[in-house]
Amino acid sequence: MLKLYDNGIYLVHGETICSCPEEVAQKTGRIVDAKEAEKGTMAYGILQAHNKSGDPDQLQLKFDSMTSHDITYVGIIQTARASGMKQFPLPYVLTNCHNSLCAVGGTINEDDHKFALSAAHKYGGIYVPTNMANIHSYNRETMAGGGKMILGSDSHTRYGALGTMAVGEGGGELAKQLLGRTYDFARPQVIAIYLTGKPRPGIGPHDVALSICGAVYKKGYVKNKVMEFVGPGIAGLPIEYRNAIDVMTTETTCWSSIWVTDEETQRYYTIHGRPQDFKKLQPAEVAYYDGCVYIDLSTIESTIAMPMHPSNTYTIHELQANAADILHAVQEEANKQIKGAKMNLDSKFHDGAIWVDQGEIAGCAGGTFDNICAAADILRGKSCGNGVFTLSIYPGSMPALAELYKNGRANDLVNAGAIMRECFCGPCFGAGDCPANGEFSVRHTTRNFPNREGSKPGEGQMSSVALMDARSIAATAANGGKLTAATDLDVEYTNPEYHYNASLYEKRVYNGWGKAEPDAELRFGPNIKDWPEMPALTNDLLVKVCSYITDPVTTTDELIPSGETSSYRSNPERLSEFALSRRDPQYVGRSKEMRAIERDREVGKALPEEVMKVYEALTKAGIANDSANTDIGSTIFANMPGDGSAREQAASCQRVMGASANFAKQYATKRYRSNCINWGMTPFLVENPEVFELGDYIFVPSIREAVLENKASFSAYAVKPDGTVTEFPVSTGALTEAERQIIADGCLINYYRNNQ
Repeated sequence: MLKLYDNGIYLVHGETICSCPEEVAQKTGRIVDAKEAEKGTMAYGILQAHNKSGDPDQLQLKFDSMTSHDITYVGIIQTARASGMKQFPLPYVLTNCHNSLCAVGGTINEDDHKFALSAAHKYGGIYVPTNMANIHSYNRETMAGGGKMILGSDSHTRYGALGTMAVGEGGGELAKQLLGRTYDFARPQVIAIYLTGKPRPGIGPHDVALSICGAVYKKGYVKNKVMEFVGPGIAGLPIEYRNAIDVMTTETTCWSSIWVTDEETQRYYTIHGRPQDFKKLQPAEVAYYDGCVYIDLSTIESTIAMPMHPSNTYTIHELQANAADILHAVQEEANKQIKGAKMNLDSKFHDGAIWVDQGEIAGCAGGTFDNICAAADILRGKSCGNGVFTLSIYPGSMPALAELYKNGRANDLVNAGAIMRECFCGPCFGAGDCPANGEFSVRHTTRNFPNREGSKPGEGQMSSVALMDARSIAATAANGGKLTAATDLDVEYTNPEYHYNASLYEKRVYNGWGKAEPDAELRFGPNIKDWPEMPALTNDLLVKVCSYITDPVTTTDELIPSGETSSYRSNPERLSEFALSRRDPQYVGRSKEMRAIERDREVGKALPEEVMKVYEALTKAGIANDSANTDIGSTIFANMPGDGSAREQAASCQRVMGASANFAKQYATKRYRSNCINWGMTPFLVENPEVFELGDYIFVPSIREAVLENKASFSAYAVKPDGTVTEFPVSTGALTEAERQIIADGCLINYYRNNQ
């Protein structure tokens, strides 16, 4: 049973759900109101402990530590350097788990790793060498702590099961912390995730997490809110089980998460040599939540998320019972979004079964010690077969891998035909074990977005990815690729003890926190470039619509593809050439034309005839304009852009390519909207985007004034090629004072330069 409550609830003594104050009074003998009881959540206490504003509703947060991986840390450090940073003011973990296998571009990946090591020396950071751990395994093992807050530039920065509120954001927000500034945010609502019951044997954390994603994502039930895990069901879950559920909360579009902590949490910290970092967390006697997701864990079934989103969920038995119909429906729905080669799932149903070509157990969600041991229990003495099907295992960290070697589970997997791989996140974002064209992969990873597995539909390459729990992947492997639910097998799960070897990190990780070496030189590779100059916002703005996307949701991976393109992450100009390349290949050319026009305008060159006709049409319509003092740029429209990754490149690449704004009905995540703001792109909201289309111009007069004054609504004008001018209302949504000035200054770097 999984139920969403229509209204807020009161939780009494951490277990009893009440719908109104009268019920609470019957249970406790006292009357409470929602405003007072909302202070009883765990989230409220942690947020206020980190809030520097003095206003409990308008937060200005400072974090305890930060973390980034090798797709994001160069840009963040470069932004902070350009803004005046002298040393890291808080512990900053730099991991190397995303571009450690990509060979694209020659030496440039390892050049970035050396840059990070030199930065750790110069500024006092923590450097985790390549293949030692994925970003979130390392932070769980060494940095999380009860009541702490961690900010990461990876969207799956979630350590709630360890009592740490963690937030995944774009690089600009991390740069602010490096400059001693705060993370400004209106206090989020809190949703109770109430767990009861106990999972059946064979049901793993991905089954639970995918069931939650399927229930809440499309409804926006937890969007930009905190998911607070409570209820008696938590006590029966091992800590790694909780961690693996928790990391998937990102896929619900929540802002952060936090769990009740108990003896199991305390045991985790003790095993990892940090008993002092445990803190008992639980709601107050009465706590008010803005909603509730009620989950009876005993009813969860083996689950699969079909292409192309973690919320596109079915039970495996449901899929098997209606295989032909569901596979075809998923295939056709996916193909509506794909430009180029098409997905073919129909062919995967034959001989009375669904057949998959590849299995992956990897990363922060799948590569946990417990998951891999469960897979070994299923595959012990069996074989994956010598057919098409392959199975790869990517453990989360070297300490976990060492223990798998020591206790024999790695041997069980290898003897069954599985491949043990590095501590690497690649299968999650298309940089490792990319399937062959037309193949179908099942993965215990976090995402199955378009192109996330490495497809290039525009070049005739298309494969498919579904998400499943490690247990069902192992069951499928035991049947040679025949899709199988783990609950259909009779398995004795051994649940071996974990023994953590801290010396593996002590021997290899450089910990320079508190030991900055100001005279140390940064090591720059030839691909590491400074950010280009960004212009300040002029009073009026003229943009051309260079991409118009009508999909319900546009992911970060569609805005800037992951995989091999990420190798150019440290070269803003080079990386920007990939913007929207797999969703709208013509975008870059269109936007570059507008960038060239603006650069010519800035040096006094005449505007092209097309632009002059726009100004003539505006003048004819009686709309005042000043072409000599109007910034000209590009823009995109998407219904709901920015779901998924926190990578700031989704916005910065547009900006480098000449973009000045985004237009959207709504933004999928706070982090993508923040990325737009931090790179000086106005995040317009529009209710009726049908008034303009691809190739039209949009003129926004007095935009600087509207932004600085945070006007609720103001006018924009769509200008069509035939000279037709249509007025329509736009807004920017609520902007903090700093955000308003960042947009006006042109980007975060300019803002700090102007306010040193």
